[in-house]
Amino acid sequence: MKYYDPQTLSFILKDVHQLDELLKADRYAAYDMQSIDLLLDAVKDLSDTALYPYVKEMDEKPAYFKDGRIKIHEQFESIFQKSGEMGLVGAFMNEEDGGMQLPLVVFNALYFITEAANNHVSGYLGLTAGASNLIINFGTNDLKKRFIPKMLEMKWGGTMCLTEPQAGSSLSDITTSAKPTGDGTYSIKGQKIFISGSDHQFSDNFVHLVLARVEGAPAGTKGVSLFVVPQYRVSDDGSIGDCNHVDIVGEHEKLGQRGYCTNHLAFGDSGESLGYLVGQENKGLSYMFQMMNEARIAVGRVGTGIASAAYYASLQYAKERPQGRKLQGTGKKDPNQEQTLIINHPDVKRMLLHQKAIMEGALSVVLQCAWYVDKQMTTTGNERKNFHVLAELLTPIAKTYPSEKGREAVDTGLQVLGGYGFTMDFILQQYLRDIRICAIYEGTTGIQSLDLLGRKVTMMEGAAMKLLAEEVEESIKAAMGVEELKQYASQLAGGATMIQECLSHLMKYALNGDHERYLADATVFMDLFSTVVIGWQWLKMGLAAMDQDEAFKQSKLHTLDYFYKYEMSRCKGLQKTICHDSDVTVKMGAEMF
Repeated sequence: MKYYDPQTLSFILKDVHQLDELLKADRYAAYDMQSIDLLLDAVKDLSDTALYPYVKEMDEKPAYFKDGRIKIHEQFESIFQKSGEMGLVGAFMNEEDGGMQLPLVVFNALYFITEAANNHVSGYLGLTAGASNLIINFGTNDLKKRFIPKMLEMKWGGTMCLTEPQAGSSLSDITTSAKPTGDGTYSIKGQKIFISGSDHQFSDNFVHLVLARVEGAPAGTKGVSLFVVPQYRVSDDGSIGDCNHVDIVGEHEKLGQRGYCTNHLAFGDSGESLGYLVGQENKGLSYMFQMMNEARIAVGRVGTGIASAAYYASLQYAKERPQGRKLQGTGKKDPNQEQTLIINHPDVKRMLLHQKAIMEGALSVVLQCAWYVDKQMTTTGNERKNFHVLAELLTPIAKTYPSEKGREAVDTGLQVLGGYGFTMDFILQQYLRDIRICAIYEGTTGIQSLDLLGRKVTMMEGAAMKLLAEEVEESIKAAMGVEELKQYASQLAGGATMIQECLSHLMKYALNGDHERYLADATVFMDLFSTVVIGWQWLKMGLAAMDQDEAFKQSKLHTLDYFYKYEMSRCKGLQKTICHDSDVTVKMGAEMF
């Protein structure tokens, strides 16, 4: 069974985002195209043999809580061992820290393959990678020496512990406490919920990155600190010591991603739970945002991977399922003819194109965001600053578009199968359940939309928007020189103008201090902005496709045409909603529901 297209991934990675230029940077001097291809092939082999064959079984035999511990599918033991041996956990980290110093855009391409094969797996690896990277960047040398080697080998797991029962996504309201013990450690007490990958039988220890308040800290987010809290205490020589009283309260039994455990943790209830301060007190949220931003791109990538697997599953079905007959020139069907495959029906083609356009556009924007981070890491001065703000601006898009539109694409894929899509005999229903969490993970769509319109659009007096406009304009100019792409370039320019007109309309509310009204339709603005950004990605793919073989080129151009006809045409309606004078969602009181 095909779950992604290696040729398309290579095309987006190498031709659309010009990997060869990135590899010229000193940081990536150890790599060339051949070595990247070997890595892509190795991860595909791992995914073909160790991941994809178990995706349904991990759903049917989910993680569960028993006798105070979490149990996960037996196949994870082999997956973790092989991933550790291949260096996948620390692949993007610096060589001196034990990593492979791989371009982040390649790292994301590798993980996309694993997620298309089996989306229950990468969270364990990715959270351990993110926790490790946070310790490397902000922790002491002692913390690095004590925890990092075993984490990069995937012998110890890593987590991020933010959410609490009473606070949800409101990190200013967390109450987990941290009391200095006098020897440099802190006594941690509190509860955290929805903590993914935080316990199972195939890791000897778990290294939790915990947000907590030191006694006497300021209220709100300015009083939040970050701590390393291991499940078992670790001696100076790296050996595991006594239990650190991080108790597993239970497993959250979920709608999807059932092989990926999600737990409720209690710190300090059964004894003293010791933590190590990361960086300075009251700076924890700024440190954690590094891991959160990495995780947000990762969530978008997971959504893209699931959408890819769903597309190829429904495509295979459409190529094998005969039903109905094509209309004759008379407008009637000949009942004496053999049934045609459903892929020959225009409406089925529409549904397949819908999946393909969303999924490949999502993949491109995820890699675009990673590419900006790579450029930030390989440039200096103003150029480095510019790439940083571009990555900041695109991060909520890279998280939200694959999550929201990816779910829509998977739902469309289920529709291709008709009644069979609604049965447990086919995997589309699982993919729809699996992808549903992506719009919730690491900040819901509403939170990402508030971040985009409330922070990213306005940061540095709109500098990021100006830089992105320049990037888009460069693609438009290039496409205007290609006859087949002129109409799409003009349509994209129109979409960019709509965004500016919406911002001009909304800004009057912000300038008058009516910030609630300014942000009331942030999710609608996210939809508009994301659609235009993906339109830009498709124009870039159209430009790059001009140098490909004819069959591949036509596949991309037809999908581009679909996106502009069916998706970009939505922009005018979204603009009308955003610029409407009604403020119904602000004015309607809770008592009216």
